[in-house]
Amino acid sequence: MNNSSFENALVIAQAAGGQQGGLLGSPMMLPILMIVVMYFIIFRPQQKRMKEHQKLIAGVQVDDHVIMESGVHGIITSLKDRTVTVKIADNVKVVFERSKIAAVTKKSDVVEATAA
Repeated sequence: MNNSSFENALVIAQAAGGQQGGLLGSPMMLPILMIVVMYFIIFRPQQKRMKEHQKLIAGVQVDDHVIMESGVHGIITSLKDRTVTVKIADNVKVVFERSKIAAVTKKSDVVEATAA
């Protein structure tokens, strides 16, 4: 092969390779695909948990048995807009932010624990 035929073959090979879109069709498809996957794996479940927690916080009432994020178990004695007062022992009441409620338990769970 002489030099000009080699250059012609190189140009033809580059032109043929440039026309292929690759596996995903475009170089921008990979970042877009990654963003979509991250949304469904990370962001969507987190938003769902936040909505469930807000529903839980909005639904608490006086005399509900709660578990706080710190692990404190108690009974709600009063509610305000942003705070709740929780009775954790006889004559011991503590004020918590409403957002720190981790779970609302059944009354029977607390009764069984105190009976044991």
